[in-house]
Amino acid sequence: MTRTARTTRRTTRAIRGRAGHLPLGGVVAVVVAASLAAAGCSGSAGHAGSGDGKQRAVPVVKAKGKTLTVWVMDGDYSEATRKAMKDRFTRQTGADVKIEVQNWDGITTKITTALATSTPPDVIDIGNTQVASFAASGGLMDLTPYAKDLRQGQQWLDGLEEPATVDGRLYAAPSFAGARAVIYNKKIWDAAGVKAAPTTYDELKKALRKVRAAHPARDFSPFYLPGKYWHTGVQWVWDAGGDVAARDGEAWKGTLGSGAAQKGLAEYKAFQNEFSAPSTRTIDTLNPDQTRVFADGKASAISATNVTIDLIKKANPKIEDEDLGTFPLPGASGRSQPVMLGGSDWGVAAKSAHQDLALRWVKIATDPAVQTEWVAGRDGWIPNSEGAVKAAGGKADPLLRPFFDAALRSKATPASADWAQLEGNKDIDKVFSSVASGSRSPRQAAGTFDTTAGKVLNAGD
Repeated sequence: MTRTARTTRRTTRAIRGRAGHLPLGGVVAVVVAASLAAAGCSGSAGHAGSGDGKQRAVPVVKAKGKTLTVWVMDGDYSEATRKAMKDRFTRQTGADVKIEVQNWDGITTKITTALATSTPPDVIDIGNTQVASFAASGGLMDLTPYAKDLRQGQQWLDGLEEPATVDGRLYAAPSFAGARAVIYNKKIWDAAGVKAAPTTYDELKKALRKVRAAHPARDFSPFYLPGKYWHTGVQWVWDAGGDVAARDGEAWKGTLGSGAAQKGLAEYKAFQNEFSAPSTRTIDTLNPDQTRVFADGKASAISATNVTIDLIKKANPKIEDEDLGTFPLPGASGRSQPVMLGGSDWGVAAKSAHQDLALRWVKIATDPAVQTEWVAGRDGWIPNSEGAVKAAGGKADPLLRPFFDAALRSKATPASADWAQLEGNKDIDKVFSSVASGSRSPRQAAGTFDTTAGKVLNAGD
């Protein structure tokens, strides 16, 4: 069984709670977090002197007879990986670990409520885009004093570290990621005269034009790119040097109206309109299911996570691994486009009675050796650091390697507890669908979004 096949069942469950796949849960977190904050919950770490700016080593603790409670999301880590982490922890500390696997349904409210109690779980496996919400409630320990030791000489992936950093303070340690790359049908491309995966934006467009010439039907997409698929659309903005929002002093402001973002939106519209069927400009990836569209031969390429490979083969059993190719999406900048990582971070409860032990667990779980051997090697996830990604990617199946490569250039959504509202209300989707359809110009779409973003992202300040 291939690694892709081995992880599909687990990953299709886990991916629901990752960036871009569970926006409404984040809205619930904002509401509950705001209530807790109003009730006077503390947002600081439990260690004395943690605000003095000094870096500290994670404490070495001998705690035989004590038990650490760890919440892990269903599908995130295999039983074998959990056991490997647990065994290392017990050898180092003498303490036991109670691992409780959590279901996704209602998990945001469950975590927020648990963090507000006097006996929360000590360590929690959290979706990377959810960290800001839990930090806003005061439920997470400030890990900033231990950041250097937790990094263990590694450079964490930006798309994992950025959303875990709120107002310059680290509230969770990156663990793993999933990234999008291009999946294409080699048979269709080969028949159109495209013999190799493109490495530049110009090569990509030339390849897709050859495919278009061979498949002129209006309902065929050389590159299927639904307008309501901002998770990929935003890559054009990032590639041009723009962003969706940024801090302006103490406040947030929408920044899609900037010159760089406007350039990215204009290039996105040109690409989407030329290579994706006209019918895709106002739809999402679910209706119709882009996996089915690709499997049925109505598209020659899509942007998706590695999980989609097995879903394609399941949708059309005639398609095999050798019929598919993958590559990071090239950008007009001359580099691969930055991707948004959906992934997992480890957070420590601010009210944990065992914070020293919790920190030790986090350091073990994010250790480069554990990341390479277990998180990537056993479970098939993209590990948390550039070094681990390169090490694991070099050993990965060739079909999966481009997903590792794509993760090396990543970004994140704004680290604001209120960002989920912009996703939940589809404000960000409306930008890309309206630009793709031509119902609004990039300038008009950006103006509406920037105004809304300024109000929403600053609502809790």
